[in-house]
Amino acid sequence: MSPIKQYKSHGDGQFREGDFKSIGENVIFEPGVLVFHPENIVLGSNIYIGHHAILKGYYNSMMEIETDTWIGQGCFFHSAGGLKIGKAVGIGPMVKILTSHHDDINPDVPVLELPLAFKPVIIEDGADIGTGSVILPGVTIGRNSIIGAGSVVNRDVPPFAVYAGVPARLLKMRK
Repeated sequence: MSPIKQYKSHGDGQFREGDFKSIGENVIFEPGVLVFHPENIVLGSNIYIGHHAILKGYYNSMMEIETDTWIGQGCFFHSAGGLKIGKAVGIGPMVKILTSHHDDINPDVPVLELPLAFKPVIIEDGADIGTGSVILPGVTIGRNSIIGAGSVVNRDVPPFAVYAGVPARLLKMRK
């Protein structure tokens, strides 16, 4: 077994609006919001980011959040694999969006030492993500779909669908 690599800090998450790749008008950051690698984050206009949310940009991928989006308090977005959130998306408090995981290529190696695999997450226009949901790497959530509170989404959700559960499953179509 090889020695575990030395850890290093990702910084304190403090930011200024001028640090972003681009930022629109009327972007509200409530107290306690932390942002990492803002140089790789694009924010549209009229975005609300709730208290203590964490936008964890990544040094070589992009996070894009489009116009008229609402992000609840305590959310955690990690964009190592790329993250795109469309227009007029509602994201409830405590939602987690992950875009990387450790590859399960060798069961004899501690998971922490396995290489990372990166997969983008896309949330299309008009979708709504319920409180406490977890969106796993590689998932696309379709336009105007709804994810029920506390769901774990591990596969794509079609447009106009209502999904909920662990793992999330189709409850009904909105059209």
